[in-house]
Amino acid sequence: MSIKSFAAQLFAKHIHKKTQAWANNPVETQQKVFQELIFQAKDTVFGKDHHFSEIKNFEDFAKQVPIRDYEELRPYVDRMVKGEENILWKGKPIYFAKTSGTTSGAKYIPLTKESMPFHIQAARNAILSYIYETGKADFVDGKMIFLQGSPILEDKNGIKLGRLSGIVAHFVPKYLQKNRMPSWETNCIEDWETKVDAIVEETFNEDMSVISGIPSWVQMYFEKLEQKGGKPVGEIFKNFNLFIYGGVNYEPYRAKFEKLIGRKVDSIELFPASEGFFAYQDLQSEKGMLLLLNSGIFYEFVKSEEFFTENPKRYTIGEVELGVNYVLLLSTNAGLWAYNIGDTVQFTSLKPYRVIVSGRIKHYISAFGEHVIGKEVETALKEAMENTTISVNEFTVAPQIAPNSGLPYHEWFIEFENTPENMDEFALKIDNAMRKQNVYYDDLIVGKVLRTLVITKVTKNGFQEYMKSIGKLGGQNKLPRLSNDRKIADFFTN
Repeated sequence: MSIKSFAAQLFAKHIHKKTQAWANNPVETQQKVFQELIFQAKDTVFGKDHHFSEIKNFEDFAKQVPIRDYEELRPYVDRMVKGEENILWKGKPIYFAKTSGTTSGAKYIPLTKESMPFHIQAARNAILSYIYETGKADFVDGKMIFLQGSPILEDKNGIKLGRLSGIVAHFVPKYLQKNRMPSWETNCIEDWETKVDAIVEETFNEDMSVISGIPSWVQMYFEKLEQKGGKPVGEIFKNFNLFIYGGVNYEPYRAKFEKLIGRKVDSIELFPASEGFFAYQDLQSEKGMLLLLNSGIFYEFVKSEEFFTENPKRYTIGEVELGVNYVLLLSTNAGLWAYNIGDTVQFTSLKPYRVIVSGRIKHYISAFGEHVIGKEVETALKEAMENTTISVNEFTVAPQIAPNSGLPYHEWFIEFENTPENMDEFALKIDNAMRKQNVYYDDLIVGKVLRTLVITKVTKNGFQEYMKSIGKLGGQNKLPRLSNDRKIADFFTN
């Protein structure tokens, strides 16, 4: 065992002890975070507008501060972008994380000197938690790759602006700099396909031990490695034993990854976003991720089925239940308040609090009142593939409201690695799994409002071509699992 790996084990033990202290006192921990946030922001423009100085408890806060998404918070953000101080949080942000996807263009998510360290600590602690649980630390001596956006930053009225993953690249600790790949020059390549080709060339003969990124884009990297080497990734990188991912559910990719790697490897799931780092997988044996309650974020939860009602009930951490689909709301030390990031979660454990990401509140299908969510389609596909040789590279689902003939249906666009021998039988398996999970969908099938889902095959690399066509190939961009319209479907059917 090297000095570095021994030190990592000692540090992991220290961090585990600190984590247990707040995880075992969740309600008190969140209450302290809440009080500190209100106190720090009471003299900001937002704090004065919402009478923070009069807020004594969460009930006061819920009355004074309505739920907002980015567009509703935008008037405040725009003032910050122009360079004004003390708007949503004291002083100015140190960065803006630039993201896309809103109806009116780019989003500028503030990162402050108080919030930025928690992004870095959470990623570090996820790895240390793995070391503490498994005792495995030798990988710290190998090379590590993090597939991410360019670290080149712009200037916006004196504040640095870039993709979150590119901003984070500036905070890699010195003890990891020698191990980290790709090189700075390669990381700065903007075009994703060119960048992946360069990363393949740069890493092919290296001792890669840890690989991290969004599964769909790591898959592209693995496929290019296999093509270059003529053998599985696990033979090219004999010491590669840890895959770290976030952004999407890994399960639809797992079978393909194990084939590309040639063996099973441990994995750590993360739940990061520009708005904050919310959770990480703290145990290999557990399905959910540990919700980070001591990271400058106060969480609220609204039941998904109540979210679009006039005045939905807002729950705090001590009030949540297992298995319920909640919309996640945030108030943070970057100045977001009762902020809807669009993600939905379900709790898998209450001691400690662990979550899975169940989907997006905007990414669902409810063209007929079925309200199908991302977790349901991913689970149904996984069940249908069990004990088969079928494997899937990527998929998305959309409603077909007005077919040329017959009843409406859900259309599944699937890029197969191994295609089913009987497509109708495979579609029926998915459909039955969907009906077991979603009673509304089942009612629509039984009542002959909908017919069994239809699968449309997508050609090899078809989804990459779609993402390229909308300027979102690579980086932190993700294909929506569900759409309540035909915008994505039209790309493949027109």
